[in-house]
Amino acid sequence: MNGKPLQGAESAERLALDVLLWIVAEDDRLLPFLAASGLSPETLRESAQEPAFLAGVLDHVMGDEGVLMACAGALEIKPERIAAAWRILSPQPEDDWA
Repeated sequence: MNGKPLQGAESAERLALDVLLWIVAEDDRLLPFLAASGLSPETLRESAQEPAFLAGVLDHVMGDEGVLMACAGALEIKPERIAAAWRILSPQPEDDWA
């Protein structure tokens, strides 16, 4: 997984699910994520099927360099792979024609 480039939204979603599994593996990571997302443990599984939610998972990790580095290390991937998945899944702002 480490060396292959991401191939579109499906690969990005798979990586986001791996990141989510890493988050939920420990309460020290899960509780801040639940607080930030407003979800409960019961609604987390249902939400995990939504691409927008998966983008939010990556957004959460990308928002804290320490969390990003810890996650990348645990998944044995480069942080740039998480960033690439985040860019694929995150809505892009409209181009400014001004």
